Amino acid sequence: MFAWHLRASLPRGAAPIEEKMWKDVLSWEAVELPPLLPTHARVRIEAAALNRRDLWIALGLYPGIQYPAILGSDGCGTVVEVGEAVDSAWIGQRVLINPSLDWGPSERAQAETYHILGMPTRGTFAEYVDIPAENLHLVPGHLSANEASAVPLAGLTAYRATFVQGQLSPGERVFVPGIGGGVAVWVLQLAVAAGAEVWVASSRSEKITAAQQLGAKGGVLYTQPDWAKALLRQAGPFDLVVDGVGGELFGEYLSLVAPGGRIVVYGATRGNPSTFDLRRLFWRQIHVIGSTMGSPKDFTALMDFITRKQIRPFVETVLPLSALPEALTRLYQGQQLGKIVLQAQ
Repeated sequence: MFAWHLRASLPRGAAPIEEKMWKDVLSWEAVELPPLLPTHARVRIEAAALNRRDLWIALGLYPGIQYPAILGSDGCGTVVEVGEAVDSAWIGQRVLINPSLDWGPSERAQAETYHILGMPTRGTFAEYVDIPAENLHLVPGHLSANEASAVPLAGLTAYRATFVQGQLSPGERVFVPGIGGGVAVWVLQLAVAAGAEVWVASSRSEKITAAQQLGAKGGVLYTQPDWAKALLRQAGPFDLVVDGVGGELFGEYLSLVAPGGRIVVYGATRGNPSTFDLRRLFWRQIHVIGSTMGSPKDFTALMDFITRKQIRPFVETVLPLSALPEALTRLYQGQQLGKIVLQAQ
């Protein structure tokens, strides 16, 4: 088969990142297909979506990197072959892939053996991908292949953060900072579908406008002075903050969340907060909860929810699979809202 082979990361500190820079570390080349394991299925990829994880690995900023790597955690395609222990009825079915591998027995947290499809396990930026049959899910009838490919990693992360760890209830007020990223947009869509009032923050006014079109009540620019006070005046206190930003924004959440409210953290694109007010935390009895990806049970619940609510992922850009370098550059520039999808030709 052919696949995108990442042989090394871009040099540290390489910026601004341009499309032409990828040619030295990333190439579309022939890769031998491995023997199909008895419990696995082979899927011909129709569409694959990008995630920040792919970019962090390509930039050498992800733990445990192993090169060479075939990136890609999200994918939709058709089952073309199954192992001897797998029901042959899967052959010919259009499926999307749960990229959460070896979660383990506990719903509370993942096991030490847990890993994500797309490094070190070969990922979806390829003609074919082998995946445990238990990680296959039929594509909901209301989704195209491009839309289905945009569900798995970001949708699963958002679902667990919002409903499992965040315990969102209808009618609650939710704050989603950093709107524009794939998980943040999914949190917005899921929370709106669940009957919550959602507010957002971004560094770009056009992203706030787009978020409002997806159901957000309103939003603020976190680049403005006293943005948190302005948001509190407009919206009032929040029951739940679902955050993947961190950094200097994080300290403001303690003033935004209502007493007894929850802050769920699924990422930290801006790194660790420089300060943290423990007195405000305990006095207002605020819950701070970590969240990572999700269990098989969470993925099944996500699929049931988006099918029942007929939710369509927000896909902003569709490019051919051959345009992975361009897609990674777009993701690095951070101008997108929602998902970038690579379509097989």
